Amino acid sequence: VRWRRGYSSAAAEFLHRSVVPTMHYQKSLPRLPVPKLEDTIRRYLNAQKPLLSDDQFRKTEELAHHFEKGIGRELHEQLVAQDNQNKHTSYITGPWFDMYLKAREPVVLNFNAFMSFNPDPKAEYNDQLIRATNLTVSAIRFMKTFRAGYLEPEVFHLNPEKSDTQLFKNIIRFVPSSVSWFGAYMVNAYPLDMSQYFRLFNSTRLPKLNRDELYTDEKAKHLLVLRNGNFYVFDVIDRDGNMLKPSEIQAHLKYILSDNSPAPAFPLGYLSSENRDTWALLRKQLLENGNEEALQKVDSAVFCLSLDDFPVKDFVHLSHTMLHGDGANRWYDKSFNLIITKDGTAGVNFEHSWGDGVAVLRFQNEVFKDSTKTPAISPQSQPASVDSSRAVQKLDFKLNDTLKAGITKAKQKFDATAESLSLNLIQFHEGGKDLLKQKKVSPDAVAQLAFQMAFLRQYNQTVATYESCSTAAFKHGRTETIRPASVHTKKCSEAFVKGLSKHSTEELQKLIEECSKYHGRLTKEAAMGQGFDRHLFGLRYMASSKGIALPEFYKDQAYAQLNHNIISTSTLVSPAVQLGGFGPVVADGFGVGYQVHDDWIGCNVSSYPTRNGKEFLQCIYKSLEDIFNVLKGKKIGS
Repeated sequence: VRWRRGYSSAAAEFLHRSVVPTMHYQKSLPRLPVPKLEDTIRRYLNAQKPLLSDDQFRKTEELAHHFEKGIGRELHEQLVAQDNQNKHTSYITGPWFDMYLKAREPVVLNFNAFMSFNPDPKAEYNDQLIRATNLTVSAIRFMKTFRAGYLEPEVFHLNPEKSDTQLFKNIIRFVPSSVSWFGAYMVNAYPLDMSQYFRLFNSTRLPKLNRDELYTDEKAKHLLVLRNGNFYVFDVIDRDGNMLKPSEIQAHLKYILSDNSPAPAFPLGYLSSENRDTWALLRKQLLENGNEEALQKVDSAVFCLSLDDFPVKDFVHLSHTMLHGDGANRWYDKSFNLIITKDGTAGVNFEHSWGDGVAVLRFQNEVFKDSTKTPAISPQSQPASVDSSRAVQKLDFKLNDTLKAGITKAKQKFDATAESLSLNLIQFHEGGKDLLKQKKVSPDAVAQLAFQMAFLRQYNQTVATYESCSTAAFKHGRTETIRPASVHTKKCSEAFVKGLSKHSTEELQKLIEECSKYHGRLTKEAAMGQGFDRHLFGLRYMASSKGIALPEFYKDQAYAQLNHNIISTSTLVSPAVQLGGFGPVVADGFGVGYQVHDDWIGCNVSSYPTRNGKEFLQCIYKSLEDIFNVLKGKKIGS
């Protein structure tokens, strides 16, 4: 048999070989700053202003200044002192892991998010078996490339002509790791933290009472495959650390796809959708009932490949499939599930405690590029003639009555929650990034302004809004919150929704520009670690860890309301990703995944019955239409 592109050769084991080692910049990354307390209080009050009446605001302002002069100051000094003693990490790392791992709600719909891949541009490569093989091979190549230190470091280039060049890479590789960041900084390039990447593979979140644990076993060599609620494993790495030949991976996946074992009466997958304490107790039962080896296989697998037996009908069906699926054919605790449906539609559902969208997006970008540009197998490829019935092990779980009852209950809860979730989408084709940049306004600011305007039109109020911003430019950075609801967006929204007759087109343009300027400033501050949310979170965490009574500042109704994020938003645009989404973070909220493309804007909204997502999207559409018309100089009617 002649292997395509010589599979015996080491080159095929890797995506590329970067001249700059993957972790070259990690040591010299700048540390996440702890903002000044007075800056945090000022930014906090700015975010509260549009949400409160004058009387409420005065009370909140008083509590904030009292906090700033008193207990807040002491906590801040303790936080700074502690941060200075832990130079290897960031002040938010411990508290943030704790926040995720101590949360007791199910991970599915509450924390896990999804991003779906674009289809393979070559239609015949979207066959389920071919795509599953190619994506699996590319994912393993990514893992091997990363572990060998050959993966290009993640760098944000502000001036790519200067910094994203062979010449620069050949120079910077000789600059010692302890100062390499400064070398990149000199040419306006910002290396990003890559400390999360190792958790992409062989990792899972283990349910434990009160606080879960993250578990990684890099020695494990097998893949976990779920189909029809059944669990299968087979090795994808051999004893010498080489990847299995793609034709063998293809053969094993074909074997699994043609296995006609019935679906289990009690599908284990549902357990990973349970409340974490409930699941922790059931997991203890599983272990005591002789399932230790099988669970070990699940937990340590390279990743989880979920093969669904149905095609995707439309984008809404796609979102439901990738965000939660049927509960039986997923293992929500794995760092990620690579999901491939009958028609070759693919996506990733990822657990959120171990890492943020940045690492997952890089993984998806590389895997998409590799699997479409240099696919391991083609529609003409024949699977290897190997005995898959020996290589593939179907996991068998021993269940007692308690476990069966636990699975049945988990399924009922899961089905009810999934049933109550609505997902809706729009695509706005009357303009996008190009036009907005030409009009000198920030595309992200316009999208966020449209959400504010839409909510005001639909519910006649301004509410707590969350936009996540990566702080990966810092060592062990995670995310910071941008607070898009401001006095500027409120004023502008009211003018558009309630006071059109009182404003000229020029005045409306000015209001949009003010929003854009202010949003740009908030975004820059957040990306530089100068938001207020993580700092206040860190101070609160410090108080509780020192056994200090919760300061009055945190008991303020307004503080609780600001952190009850009714509009939760997140954005990304990538050539690999078709769309992304997540559930609402509160029962009466909207989860808004959005993408501003060059000439169109896409928006994916999740909601529960207390909110009408379809109507919210119609209002977003109307808002975008109005904003674009005003920017084009057209007069708009109410």
